[in-house]
Amino acid sequence: MSPSLPLVTVAPGDGIGPSLMEATLRILDAAGARLDIRMLELGESVYRAGHASGIAPESWDVLRESRVLLKGPITTPQGGGYKSLNVSLRKALGLYANVRPCVAYHPVVPTRHPGMDVVIVRENEEDLYAGIEHRQTDEVYQCLKLVTRPGCERIVRYAFEYARRHGRRRVTCFIKDNIMKMTDGLFHRVFEEIGAQYPELQRDSLIVDIGAARLADAPQDFDVIVTPNLYGDILSDVAAQIAGSVGMAGSANIGEHCAMFEAIHGSAPQLAGRDVANPSGLLNAAVQMLLHLGQADVAERVHNAWLRTLEEGLHTADIHREGHSRRLLGTQAFAQAVVQRLGRQPEILRPVRFDANGPLQLPAPARRDPAPKQLVGVDVFLQWRGAAPEQLGQALQRFGQGSLVLQLITNRGVKVWPHGLPQTFCVDHWRCRFKATDDQANFGEVLALQARLHEAGYEVVKTENLYHFAGEPGYAGVHG
Repeated sequence: MSPSLPLVTVAPGDGIGPSLMEATLRILDAAGARLDIRMLELGESVYRAGHASGIAPESWDVLRESRVLLKGPITTPQGGGYKSLNVSLRKALGLYANVRPCVAYHPVVPTRHPGMDVVIVRENEEDLYAGIEHRQTDEVYQCLKLVTRPGCERIVRYAFEYARRHGRRRVTCFIKDNIMKMTDGLFHRVFEEIGAQYPELQRDSLIVDIGAARLADAPQDFDVIVTPNLYGDILSDVAAQIAGSVGMAGSANIGEHCAMFEAIHGSAPQLAGRDVANPSGLLNAAVQMLLHLGQADVAERVHNAWLRTLEEGLHTADIHREGHSRRLLGTQAFAQAVVQRLGRQPEILRPVRFDANGPLQLPAPARRDPAPKQLVGVDVFLQWRGAAPEQLGQALQRFGQGSLVLQLITNRGVKVWPHGLPQTFCVDHWRCRFKATDDQANFGEVLALQARLHEAGYEVVKTENLYHFAGEPGYAGVHG
């Protein structure tokens, strides 16, 4: 390994990945990228060799040493037992921020939104993508949505620092805290707390459903968007598509110690070996990688040559239009066209100018002192096949002893006892909330309650202890 060059791990991937990577590396080399490249096999062949996550155990050492990965798209074999390689990489390497610029290249690439230039900053490790799922009854499955204060602080601060560095004007938070008041509510509160530290930047927030509608209808009204994991996954693909083509968008996955860069599209195995795919998504990811490595001069040279190629009408099949494009090119011919235009500026599209700042350096999230915590009750989840909530409520009232009293029963989050509505459809999964009358429960009472229910023949499938933190409830209310 050369001591003067940054080590970069390159994984060509599956399907169209090797062809795209060949084209991308060809352009980087011609542009003078200063890289020490180490090739690594990830993906389908590794899955089929018996590694369920698509990466061999010894490959983790390679990634930790290089700290930078340029990755082609991966094919996950069909069938059970295979884990998402991307999720494994993001979690194991601490890649908490997913950054996706979504830009319209009007009038070169067709789009209904010529003024669009949006960056979506997506939290990358938490939320429903924690992947904690259970089957609890014959009829009910659950997926836990985990949101942490340190996770929120890291991604929100990254979004504001990104906006400041890149001359952006506004950061918008997309959440659904009118329904998920605790999880998305925390994300929103942290957004406001941290945003107040950046007075030069505008900030606002939108409920994700109307926010998604506005993003699809008028993306030019947005600048930087920061959002939890699931919303960001969906919205970044929507934004890339309405900008012109998912095949042209790159993605950066940023952590404190490592970073991964990739196109956002899949491996398209049906196109493998046909030399027709667009390398632009992976090339744009490589540009983000060069900026991360502090090689802004090369990134600028590559990106401007790519823009010049597009505006001259030299297009791959995904963006080619008869009467508009000048020539239809394959993958490698497109790469050669970019190489031939290195050092030239676009004339229709706006040239890019990059600063050689390297990766953002963020402070670690502050860890707060634990709040005073008091156990006040328990939600007991039962599998029960009866149809009448009144019957269950009457039967369970006798199990509350000591300070614990049955307060309510819900089914799928809707209160069905006491005073439920007969029209409410119920399944075999019942949340039974037992609360201490004086908000002073003890763990022994909670355990004894579960034992009494079990001995009486009730099937307890899950419990959630109810706590107050500094006097404030650490649990949600109910509908109904």
